[in-house]
Amino acid sequence: MNSPWHLYLMAGMYSVAGIMHFVKPKLYMRIMPRYLPNHKQLVYLSGLAEIVLGIGLCIPALKAIAIYGIIAMLMVFLLVHFYMLSSDKAAAGFPKWVLVLRLPLQFGLMYWAWWYL
Repeated sequence: MNSPWHLYLMAGMYSVAGIMHFVKPKLYMRIMPRYLPNHKQLVYLSGLAEIVLGIGLCIPALKAIAIYGIIAMLMVFLLVHFYMLSSDKAAAGFPKWVLVLRLPLQFGLMYWAWWYL
């Protein structure tokens, strides 16, 4: 374990976020874009992806693959963020300013992952 502590923070963050997809799936299904099929399966699949990629960050042989996976996943998650901006119902009660701030945050998270390559 010679990686910086903040890499493990990132790994934990994605793993916990992934677990939450299984603990509170309705929360995530509520913000799924209507044009995507099989919301429940997509919520579980994205949760599993977050867990696997989080763990992958901690395994030196898988770290680079996990980083590219995280960046790709965050790019796909932009669909949800833009969808949430599209209407009050899709916003799930979040103020517009919070939803707008989430967009640059996504790119910040991508950069944070890229930094470890």
